[in-house]
Amino acid sequence: QVQLVESGGGLVQAGGSLRLSCAASGSIFRINAMGWYRQAPGNQRELVASIPTGGRTYYADSVKGRFTISRDYAKNTLYLQMNSLKPEDTAVYYCNVIGLTTTETTRASFNSWGQGTQVTVSS
Repeated sequence: QVQLVESGGGLVQAGGSLRLSCAASGSIFRINAMGWYRQAPGNQRELVASIPTGGRTYYADSVKGRFTISRDYAKNTLYLQMNSLKPEDTAVYYCNVIGLTTTETTRASFNSWGQGTQVTVSS
């Protein structure tokens, strides 16, 4: 089983910055991809940014040039640096991790979600 613990959300004025963190723990054999999603009230959950292992990062058009996703491979930790925040960035942000777990005898795929962290940007 894989657990994700998020931190770093909060209230900030427009133009400000926040940094989100997501630490993955458990019987992780391999992480294939990590990403950040967000969901605003009344909206569907949307992909904000992702970083596959050995692949190219992806950013939603709405955050390009303002957000930066990064990983600490040794710590299985994901980050999202958010600069020049806008009121429309207000949402609950969720961490997502996809990979393989391992036990003594088996390996199984997993797709885990964090508990979500609120980001509120005031105008």
